[in-house]
Amino acid sequence: MVEDDDLTPNVMSNQMWSSNGEFVPPDGICWVSVLSCLLLACSYVGSLYVWRSDLPRDHPAVIKRRFTSVLIVSALSPVFVWTWKVYTGVMPGPSLLALMGIRFEGLIPAIILPLLLTMVLFLGPLIQLAMDCPWGFMDGITVALDPWFWALCLRDMRWLRNQVVAPLTEELVFRACMLPMLVPCASPSTAMLTCPLFFGVDVVFTAHFHHVIELLRFRQGSVSGIFLAAVFQFSYTAVFGAYTAFIFIRTGHLVGPVLCHSFCNHMGFPALSTALEHRHRLTILSCYLLGVLLFLLLLFPLTDPLYYGLPTPVCTLASVPSSLCIS
Repeated sequence: MVEDDDLTPNVMSNQMWSSNGEFVPPDGICWVSVLSCLLLACSYVGSLYVWRSDLPRDHPAVIKRRFTSVLIVSALSPVFVWTWKVYTGVMPGPSLLALMGIRFEGLIPAIILPLLLTMVLFLGPLIQLAMDCPWGFMDGITVALDPWFWALCLRDMRWLRNQVVAPLTEELVFRACMLPMLVPCASPSTAMLTCPLFFGVDVVFTAHFHHVIELLRFRQGSVSGIFLAAVFQFSYTAVFGAYTAFIFIRTGHLVGPVLCHSFCNHMGFPALSTALEHRHRLTILSCYLLGVLLFLLLLFPLTDPLYYGLPTPVCTLASVPSSLCIS
């Protein structure tokens, strides 16, 4: 005998798969997905500003408080995905953790290849850094292998924020949790481009709105200059977010985006003006160009889903075939 619960549709729809095995999203899923992502983004960025303090953002006390609030939101972020899944009735094959990029299959390539690809993109800045560094290569290796060096890093609140907490929590919330909710209602390519907007808009209008008001109030910049700075920051954040979303979709792993994010935080935005004035500017600029060309050439081969296990978990939720999910 069939139980009544088996005949009851899910909240939105009980038709999840077509006759040929393709995923069919429930009606109205996009509104639920977008609102869920927006709520998650506001919760994350808002958690940074619940603490009232006159101390600067780099003060250890401020950093520790923000660690507390942002780690709580990040720990609760999988609940958003689980609630979304229950409400929409989406029943994916992979587990919730696998959808969020936490899995063992293809883990070693996911640690090495995306980071290598990102380092190729930064070939010019890395060569410039090596030329200007007073240390020799072996000195650098010695420092990197010194446990006291890492112990000092772990005691530095700013280092922990920039290299560990920010990359881990931002990628967990804005890629691992949002992409599984966005992919079912749009193609993976559209989700890749949409996902960074939640973080970019939130950062510009929430995190920096008070800073813009302060600059205007004390006449520390022109309106056009402040506006251009905000536009640049939003654009850079959106492009970088799209790149890490691309890595997440192609590899199906969280670790790749986290490591790339940490590396980019360490490197910062390429100092092109300094490169143009460098005594070896021809060599450095050639490396800049070579790095970009190699990056474009290796972008798809080094993120081939074949290395990470086909199909990647988030791609199983795609309602239409996508080149991002194909080897």
